[in-house]
Amino acid sequence: LVQAIWCSVTRGSNFIKALQTLEAMSASSADKLPTTVSRVACGDLNMLSGVEDKVRGEGTHFRVPWRMQPKHYNIRTRPKLIQTTTGTKDLQTVTIHVRMLFKPAVDGLPNIHKTLGEDYDERVIPSIANEIMKATIAQYNAESLLTQREKVSKEIREGIVARASQFNILMDDVSITHLTYGKEFAKAIEEKQVAEQEAERQKFIVAKAEQGR
Repeated sequence: LVQAIWCSVTRGSNFIKALQTLEAMSASSADKLPTTVSRVACGDLNMLSGVEDKVRGEGTHFRVPWRMQPKHYNIRTRPKLIQTTTGTKDLQTVTIHVRMLFKPAVDGLPNIHKTLGEDYDERVIPSIANEIMKATIAQYNAESLLTQREKVSKEIREGIVARASQFNILMDDVSITHLTYGKEFAKAIEEKQVAEQEAERQKFIVAKAEQGR
């Protein structure tokens, strides 16, 4: 039906009016069509007026050939792992891995398409994640990252969620998966543990000697 109407209106004199009539018919008919099980949102690139603000959800929709070009976006929650190496407040080197579960804000898809494109996640998430992680880690000493890991994770999560929302990206979860230190700090930790164990051993020897008197 759409193709037949399209062929007839292209031969008419009132081209724009015919297109508007066709769009109205398509919109009223689309509500009656069965929907499909999918997690994809679709927006249209109108070849005359540009990207439309209307986002079409799951289901079947009419489009005007040659004039409307659909753009599909996956709106499922997807994982992304970001790794960065940075310095702590006491100048120790730390490598941190953060796992994020993200999805686009459906009502923000037209803006995402106009400003970022279909690879919006690769353009935005790595940069904002690295920015937040480095800024947060720089506020703590290396040892504090171990003793206050929950607080550090919360600050990183809140920072990434806030920055991502500015780009119409929703974060369902942000968590630290790995936290490793440079060789110098790891060696210092090991030496500290050995010294503490030796001190405990000496206390035990002294206490045993006093009991034998």
